[in-house]
Amino acid sequence: MIIREAKLLNGSKAQYQALEQAIRTAQFIRNKAVRLWRDEPDVNKARLSVLCKELATEFPFAQKLNSMARQASAQRAWNSISSFYRRCREGAKNKGYPQFKKHSRSVEYKTSGWKLSKDCLTINFTDGFQAGKFSLFCNHQTREDLFRLKINRVRVVRRADGYYAQFCFDAHRKETGNYTGNVVGIDLGLTYFYKDQNDNAAIYPKYLRQAEKRIKKLQRQLSRKFVKGKKPQSNNYHKARMRLGKCHLKVTRQRKDWAVKLARCVVHSNDVIVYEDLKIQNMVKNHHLAKSISDASWYQFTQWLDYFGKVWDKTVIAVAPNYTSQDCSSCGHRVKKSLSTRTHQCPKCKIEICRDTNAAWNILNKGMKILDVECNQIKGTEGHSGTSEYSGTLEETTTSAVDGQPEIVSGVGESRITDV
Repeated sequence: MIIREAKLLNGSKAQYQALEQAIRTAQFIRNKAVRLWRDEPDVNKARLSVLCKELATEFPFAQKLNSMARQASAQRAWNSISSFYRRCREGAKNKGYPQFKKHSRSVEYKTSGWKLSKDCLTINFTDGFQAGKFSLFCNHQTREDLFRLKINRVRVVRRADGYYAQFCFDAHRKETGNYTGNVVGIDLGLTYFYKDQNDNAAIYPKYLRQAEKRIKKLQRQLSRKFVKGKKPQSNNYHKARMRLGKCHLKVTRQRKDWAVKLARCVVHSNDVIVYEDLKIQNMVKNHHLAKSISDASWYQFTQWLDYFGKVWDKTVIAVAPNYTSQDCSSCGHRVKKSLSTRTHQCPKCKIEICRDTNAAWNILNKGMKILDVECNQIKGTEGHSGTSEYSGTLEETTTSAVDGQPEIVSGVGESRITDV
């Protein structure tokens, strides 16, 4: 599924308020579905569908929302419930108990409740809220897809700078890749965003640090305008809140743009990409580095690596980061070192190289071993002794280009990436 986005423009204040009411109604239905699951035993997906009809009968504002949009809201609740059951069966530490939503930002329509104009320049929302017609502001790629692809769903998303329509197309993106024969191992870090085995490095611009001074100023202005216990807050408070939200939104977009462009460049220049699968949730527990780690957005970068690997039929492998910085890439001797030690010096083979370059070599070697085992299994050979029944216990995943089909090894689920 391909997702494109367009901004909804040229609407009146009443029209945007109608969209907001639709979003709040979708949140209401989802929360009611979660409440029903908590109160009644043996609630399944069919029971939640019946609940949508009951709510439309009981509440007039719920009936205004399109019937398919009500079903989509109940489906969101069921997705949360089913994920909770799955994690319980797997014995996960964090079960993710379904919670109520307080600040939802989107409503999802399926095939009804909206109508696109023939020239694909406007969209008209026709459900009970009567939001009406909006102009679509988007790039040329989105406009082309609106003409030639089938639209499965339309989401209305509220952001700090306005409302957007997301179009979900029933299509599979596939492009012809430029095969160079290059392989690369990537070590992610903070001094350098990443460094490969050839000592090539990328330096992250640190967008949050650049905007931090302005964010603090806007946060102080917002705090001064807040009156405790007052409902609703003043118009000046909401204006300050929107200014702060736009500043955060700009940082988010800069971060995503950096991740997409860098990942595209790396995958385009190499045929095999190996990176370390970092446990970022554990790393941000270090309060001295949490802000820098979050600002670096390693997870977003690696997700786009996987995505472009599938688009161009390139091999992208994620390996466990265990001891990649400690082991010597030349002789395998383990050299203990702290984070402040940036040079790898092996007392056994006397090699002296950058710590990140040494880690990149270890990451690349791990990935090539995994790729060799998979190729042997596909050819029907025995493979390496002791690894022919590889089960992915180290949580290593790969996106393989074998037979032209991307696949995930070790049963780790494929993460959903939106191509916006």
